[in-house]
Amino acid sequence: MSSSDIFIGETIGTAILILLGAGVCAAVTLKASKARNAGWLAISFGWGFAVLTAVYISGPLSGAHLNPAVTLAIAIKDNDFGDLPVYWGGQLLGAMIGAALTWIAYYGQFHAHLTDREIVGGPGAQDTRAKAVEAQENQAGPVLGVFSTGPEVRNPLMNVATEVIGTFVLCIAVLTQGLNADGKGLGTLGALITALVVVSIGLSLGGPTGYAINPARDLGPRIVHALLPLPNKGGSDWGYAWVPVVGPLIGGAIAAGVYNVAFA
Repeated sequence: MSSSDIFIGETIGTAILILLGAGVCAAVTLKASKARNAGWLAISFGWGFAVLTAVYISGPLSGAHLNPAVTLAIAIKDNDFGDLPVYWGGQLLGAMIGAALTWIAYYGQFHAHLTDREIVGGPGAQDTRAKAVEAQENQAGPVLGVFSTGPEVRNPLMNVATEVIGTFVLCIAVLTQGLNADGKGLGTLGALITALVVVSIGLSLGGPTGYAINPARDLGPRIVHALLPLPNKGGSDWGYAWVPVVGPLIGGAIAAGVYNVAFA
């Protein structure tokens, strides 16, 4: 795989992943959506199907890592870090593109949701954004959950531990069951296995933090949330943003270490 193939494949694949993953979050969250309040089961399966679709699309080009933690785990397994920046760059760019496409697809629903007084407040609701920038920069706005994750109980050490555990499960499954014959990415059967693992993680381990298990999946859309001209959008919770980056990277590294000791 050339560097251009890797970058293009990871950009396209991660964009599809976030479009469909953030899309199901938007469908469940936004007031004018037909799927509103469909629940956690819909979100978990929506993200699993998003992984499946994205892997099949990008696999031939880049091996479909779609996740900096997976890329790190494979790099540690192979002791080959040469393509790491290319993978990570494509993944972050793709995540931002996917988040922007979600905004476009649900543009009317975002506007209706964020101008609804039941959601954002009374006659002074239009001041919410300015107040958020001034006093609530580190708090989650009413639609941040469409773009990024957040904890139900805010305890950084506990939240990092949850993300480490969830990402460890994902990466050890990829390394032991999902890689293609070259061991550089996900194979055809590996795509299905990984998608089902993501559903399982969502159902079993997703409740505490929203299971980012992917630094690009969380950071890229959070940046887009901060930049988009959404009315009354509130803060982007930058005080928490490091957790879904650091936790998954630690989890991926641990998974690679366990793989090299126990399976290699």
